[in-house]
Amino acid sequence: MATTTDEKRSREYYDEFSAGYERERGRGYHALIDDLEVELASRYASGGRILEAGAGTGLVLRRLAPVARQAFGIDLSAGMLRLARERRLNVAQASVDVLPFGDETFDAVLSFKVLAHVPEIEAALRELARVTRRGGHLVLEFYNRHSLRTLIKHLKRPTTIGQTFNDEDVHTRFDSLAQIRGYLPPGLTLVGIRGVRVLTPVAKVHDLPLLSSLFAAAERFAADAPGLRRLGGFLIVVLRRDA
Repeated sequence: MATTTDEKRSREYYDEFSAGYERERGRGYHALIDDLEVELASRYASGGRILEAGAGTGLVLRRLAPVARQAFGIDLSAGMLRLARERRLNVAQASVDVLPFGDETFDAVLSFKVLAHVPEIEAALRELARVTRRGGHLVLEFYNRHSLRTLIKHLKRPTTIGQTFNDEDVHTRFDSLAQIRGYLPPGLTLVGIRGVRVLTPVAKVHDLPLLSSLFAAAERFAADAPGLRRLGGFLIVVLRRDA
């Protein structure tokens, strides 16, 4: 399949972003977000053959690999994958809507902070479902239209991610849960939801000594609270491929 203009731009964006991507990832806000994602994903990754679609530098995949039987990752960006390979992770360069794997290859397919940047979302979801075995699970993260994070993102100035790009230079989509349901191909059943970043107004609150532990505890509670989880800035849906 020919490379689209959006795909080429995304690749260039993330290649540039890779240079500073991990600068603050190991602490505070970013560490909490990763923890909430990994905690949920590990329930479905344990003992299975897994794929992370959009593995980036491998920060999540390296934590899931020890609990999985086999762990693979793909990413569009060669710059991101260079760091993942330094971690000795099994990764390949590929697009999420054209996966280099056979039908029903994986017990669980995971994707975080990627699908919001894929213009052809229905095609991507069909591919992710195709490589998931019947009875297996998909743990997929979207950017939630109905969230505090989305409101703040629309109000703030663009954030520079390198010498060329800012965070508004890549395709980004914000979805409601109803829209996400509408994207799903036949044969997938929604079995769970987790909201990530429900209450945090800005990431910096997790760097403040008195507030960081308070907000971390609140976010952990809100992630699975029925009345709050649907307001997460990152909305993770757990899907089961029908047998």
